[in-house]
Amino acid sequence: MTEPASPAFASGAAIEDAAVLIRKAERAVVLTGAGISTPSGIPDFRSEGSGLWSRDEPMEVASLSTFRTAPERFFKWFQPLASQIFQAQPNAAHKVLADFEAAGHVQTIITQNIDALHHKAGSKHVVEMHGTLRTLSCTNCFRQFESSPFLRPYVETGQIPQCLNCNGILKPDVILFGEQLPQSAWYEAQRAARQCDLMVIAGSSLEVLPVARLPMQALDRGAHLIIINNTPTYLNVRADVVIMDDVATTLPGVAERVFHG
Repeated sequence: MTEPASPAFASGAAIEDAAVLIRKAERAVVLTGAGISTPSGIPDFRSEGSGLWSRDEPMEVASLSTFRTAPERFFKWFQPLASQIFQAQPNAAHKVLADFEAAGHVQTIITQNIDALHHKAGSKHVVEMHGTLRTLSCTNCFRQFESSPFLRPYVETGQIPQCLNCNGILKPDVILFGEQLPQSAWYEAQRAARQCDLMVIAGSSLEVLPVARLPMQALDRGAHLIIINNTPTYLNVRADVVIMDDVATTLPGVAERVFHG
């Protein structure tokens, strides 16, 4: 792909340019991060001062080794976040992406989020790179359960979820530190990135590897790139369109031009 001569930054022009690229794309892929869910009340992990890792050491509370050796410590830390996720509803950005998918403008959504808000919004083809809170798995007999019946007592009283089959501890199917990404999800995400003709970054600072390398795989095969994020990313200089703004307010404007422009 040739370098874009001058990425569109000004909001009005950038939104129009983004809409044109989305309308023309035949195999568009969207990569979402924490920034798409913060308007729904779910905190991110890395923002200075407000991110979860500004208050807690991740390896001490959210690692696989901590879960195995002191699960009660993990569940105590995770309870407020699980409560926020349990109560959260999709915002305008999630709904726009579901509309894009339904209309054929987007083929795949790759997300770094565990909150299942894309599914709640109606998206069908979602690749969850860091797992999901929609299900829990027993650490003893490995049976998997839908999380809803277990989450309410957990978020309300702190009751640690236990397997209905063997009473083992149920682990949320989210990827903890020291745990490998789901292999099938990683392969699917790479395939989507390599085959797309447009990738849209929505609410990700592209700081978490290996997912942050996916846009490079798309660019190396000639795809266009749109970045919508509050803060700069390492790929802003390679993007066709850069919109430094909140995705929940920006994407509806893009959608208006895609559908009615």
